[in-house]
Amino acid sequence: MKKKLYEIIFEADTKSGKLFDLALFFLILISIVVVLLESVPRNSPELTEILQRAEWVITGLFTIEYLLRVWIVNRSRKYIFSFYGIIDLLSILPSFLGLLFTGTQMLIIFRSLRLLRIFRILKLTRYVQEASTLWEALKASRKKITIFLFFIIILTTILGTVMYIIENPSNPGFSSIPRSIYWAVVTLTTVGYGDIAPITVVGQFLASVIMIIGYSIIAIPTGIVGSEMVQHRFRHGSNTQVCPRCLKDDHDDDAIYCSRCGERLNS
Repeated sequence: MKKKLYEIIFEADTKSGKLFDLALFFLILISIVVVLLESVPRNSPELTEILQRAEWVITGLFTIEYLLRVWIVNRSRKYIFSFYGIIDLLSILPSFLGLLFTGTQMLIIFRSLRLLRIFRILKLTRYVQEASTLWEALKASRKKITIFLFFIIILTTILGTVMYIIENPSNPGFSSIPRSIYWAVVTLTTVGYGDIAPITVVGQFLASVIMIIGYSIIAIPTGIVGSEMVQHRFRHGSNTQVCPRCLKDDHDDDAIYCSRCGERLNS
């Protein structure tokens, strides 16, 4: 029974697995719509009651799904503390916390925890085929992106300091170096809020240079992640086999054993 449920809940190659994923996909979408509608302040009492009942039905179904996942896998602790395990827990925990703390005047702030139900949208990543590819690409490129961000921090600090020297004290917008760095970040990312603007000729010239630099470097992180995604696509298959022991997915199409822990994959 556990093996059959495992194939339905954790796999998507079988007909029953695809139906389960499709049903859960639409249930997540419905739950998100319910959360959004509950935040509308002018709902009628009848609609509010319907939404509340729908929310508890959905919470009950998600709770059953979560408990089944914990029961089915060989190593429950591994699943509970995995990325998807935490997301699954976040999708049900706020509803119960909101029930416990509702009506307590001093703990009224805890009612906002119910808004964390919007994290159910993260459950959708399980059903997006390229989600794992993107995640692996981000992990593989984290060192390059970290170095890039460090370079950007240094660059904006220097440019902000230079603009402070040029514009202060004639321009009240550049009243301090941190405020000037904020302007440099906004300008370098080509956002351009316009709340601070240089008024000197030299300052305007430097601002133009920063804008051009921003257009030149803004695509670098995209190129880094894109390159890793291409390499990842050539390295891995596209099946949905999930290791019952360590929960690793994205195995090669002809894989029989898990590449991480050596556990035999369900066929």
